[in-house]
Amino acid sequence: MKKTHNWGIIGLGGIAHKFASDLRDVESAQLYAVASRSIKKAQNFASEFVVEKAYGAYETLAKDPKVDIIYIATPHVFHYENTMMCLEHGKAVLCEKPMAINARQLKTMIRTSKEKSLFLMEGLWTNFMPHLQKVNQLNQHKTYGKCLKVEADFSFEAEFDTEKRLFNKGLGGGALLDIGIYPVYLALKLLGPPQEIEASCEFSSTGVDISNQINFKYASVATAKLSSSFAKNTPCKAKVYFENATVELGPSFHQTDQLKIETNSGVDHIDFHYPTHGYQFEIEHVQDCLERKLTQSPDWSLQSSLVLTETLDKIREQFGLVYSEDLK
Repeated sequence: MKKTHNWGIIGLGGIAHKFASDLRDVESAQLYAVASRSIKKAQNFASEFVVEKAYGAYETLAKDPKVDIIYIATPHVFHYENTMMCLEHGKAVLCEKPMAINARQLKTMIRTSKEKSLFLMEGLWTNFMPHLQKVNQLNQHKTYGKCLKVEADFSFEAEFDTEKRLFNKGLGGGALLDIGIYPVYLALKLLGPPQEIEASCEFSSTGVDISNQINFKYASVATAKLSSSFAKNTPCKAKVYFENATVELGPSFHQTDQLKIETNSGVDHIDFHYPTHGYQFEIEHVQDCLERKLTQSPDWSLQSSLVLTETLDKIREQFGLVYSEDLK
């Protein structure tokens, strides 16, 4: 019989609700405790999801000896301090993407997790979903030959509000870190780090990127064309061009349950049929890592997160986008 893993969640916004909903479908997963800076918000969340403990302070949850692993779902800018606090209290951590604002922060987080032999992983849930597992398998096995090009876009029209996270520079806002991370992730996963990056963006009045265009070039003939925006609604599709096939992901390529594979012999459609938000695949993977007493994921390693973060840093450098965390 599998051990029941007691989960805690820090930060109780929209993504935490989706995560908690999917966690209920995972065998041996128990949402034991939640924490918000507002005790009332924590209590309401606990009532909705039948959670035993509701805390009005993050550190109180981290100190709870019954908590096995903590999912951090706070705004980007708090990921570093929240993760470090949880690690200091001896807790395994799954931290929502991006795990840190910059590579310097992430290196400290990684070093601390290794020193304390604690599990740490970036919550890049897309990596564990069936459609991405399938595409990665096709790539690794060279089923349709080498990957030649990746095209990916993630855009939606967001209400402009200077106080909310998306446009608030003080909260790590901007299209790149919020949604552009998905196209960048896909290119890195399939093609690896690029030899050359060309990146440009449009800034909002709050000083964050409202839309961006990114091109990766490789020593081989491979390329990637990536984009994200808060200024327009798009299908958010991705296409992966292999030598002998084109694989289309989407709409909403980061969370779709469908693939279209086009070859010279015709078109195949794959439907993975899952009724949830898709977080359960990530949760199941994390619990498997904990069962195996691993301190990082073999499928989305800390090195993978570091390469992703370093790439985002290089892109922001071309934008001229600097957060206060970069100056500390």
